[in-house]
Amino acid sequence: MRQPIRAVLGVLLCLTTAASYADEPKVEYLRPPGLVSSPMFSQVTTVSGGKLVFVSGQVSWDEQGKPVHPKDLRAQTRRTFENLQAALAAAGGTLENVVKLNIYVVNLDREKWRMVGEERAKYISKTAPPASTMVGVPSLVLDELLIEIEAVAVVKE
Repeated sequence: MRQPIRAVLGVLLCLTTAASYADEPKVEYLRPPGLVSSPMFSQVTTVSGGKLVFVSGQVSWDEQGKPVHPKDLRAQTRRTFENLQAALAAAGGTLENVVKLNIYVVNLDREKWRMVGEERAKYISKTAPPASTMVGVPSLVLDELLIEIEAVAVVKE
């Protein structure tokens, strides 16, 4: 009598475990042939399952909306990624869950592109980098702000 009960409990345990894994989002980071392969971003990111999280553009300001590190792009990039981490945490995610980044830099040039890339690399996965876009803009909402980053992430439902 105990063997059938154990068998049934074992099957239920397997089904429960399989069901919990079925809720995990599946993310693929693709680097198709014929397109440049970069360690900094994926050309294509696909998502199935999970909950999509859209994070508004984050900038280098404090909780009162005051700019932090005026006119210092490197420090603003770090603060902006920290603000992005806080926004993602509110939705149950981390930077590891990001599948798409849009980065806007005031008066972008090659030197600023490298600097932002160096700081970005400290926060973004090297093995599964999100699809990304970096765009130069003439200005942001306040003159003291030099960078804005928005993100799309996928987290477990």
